[in-house]
Amino acid sequence: MRNIFSLVTIKHLALLLIITLSSCKSTQQINKQNIDDAITKNAVQLLEDKRFHSVSIAVLKDGKSTIKHFGELTIGKGNKPNDSTLYELASVTKTFTGYMAAKAVLDKKINLDDDIRSYLNEDYPNLEFEGEPIRIKHLITHTSGFPNFPPKGENKEAFFEGLKLIKIESKPGEVYSYSNTAPEVTAYILEKVYQKPYEELVDEFILKPNKMNQTTFTLNENDKKRLVKGYNDQNELMPNFTRTLWGGIAGLHSTPSDLVKYMKLQLDKSNSIVTESHQKLHKEGSDFWESYHWYIIEEDDKLIYRHHGGIYGMQNWFVIYPKQNMGISIFTNTSFNETGEILEKVVDNLYEEMMK
Repeated sequence: MRNIFSLVTIKHLALLLIITLSSCKSTQQINKQNIDDAITKNAVQLLEDKRFHSVSIAVLKDGKSTIKHFGELTIGKGNKPNDSTLYELASVTKTFTGYMAAKAVLDKKINLDDDIRSYLNEDYPNLEFEGEPIRIKHLITHTSGFPNFPPKGENKEAFFEGLKLIKIESKPGEVYSYSNTAPEVTAYILEKVYQKPYEELVDEFILKPNKMNQTTFTLNENDKKRLVKGYNDQNELMPNFTRTLWGGIAGLHSTPSDLVKYMKLQLDKSNSIVTESHQKLHKEGSDFWESYHWYIIEEDDKLIYRHHGGIYGMQNWFVIYPKQNMGISIFTNTSFNETGEILEKVVDNLYEEMMK
């Protein structure tokens, strides 16, 4: 009797396991279909606005990626983007700067409370407010008081001369003001403490370990052929960005497939550098924080790390949802004043529809 009971129990357990596995497989298929449908629906709706010509969307959910492309890269040519189409990351490059700064903190190369002048070659008595210096944590949270664009940015030597012209109008750390000057100072400091060109640091510590082989600052001849040429809202072809400084603010080029790898990095809870780079450093309002060049939003059950990138002829959003183990990246080959806001709504819609 005991043997018969054991045999029946084993059969029931086996049947239960088959049902469970089938159910899991069905759920995965439904989720994948939801993602495909949500991407297609939102991309088609976006392209109904004739100011947009192409869109590439990448989604990573629970380690599985979906990448889809729509529209045309060149007006009238029908040349749809693909997984190896090369886009400019623009200000999303700043999140790489943040990652490198977090690594430098953990490596004890820098401290968030360091006066940035301790790393500069001249005194710069102007880079303080009423005796309060600009600290590294102010550089990476846009609270340094630096202007948006450097007074002189045509080359590195001119950049340092331009720093002498800056007047800090408020106590560092108190007022948020977006700055494309501060991240270049950060990149310079990183270069100095590691004794390597900043471009090499990004390559050595971010790109190579994560096999982001199609992400680069410097383009070879083949890369230049794959690089997107974007438009403004008048359908005028716009120039690509030319980097003259270190690359702390912009200058990286990448593909949707490589950004999926970057999503995986940012979702890696075991990575101490990622954890450090997501630390909340400066609070804006009730649910908005700045970390190491990430904007953090907390609302209800959502936790969001995100950054926007906009350049002359293309824009993108890169968004991480750690609680949902998900990331979204969206690119378009158009850039005008409302582009970022429109793409932000697309990302929000995608999230809501995929999570139904």
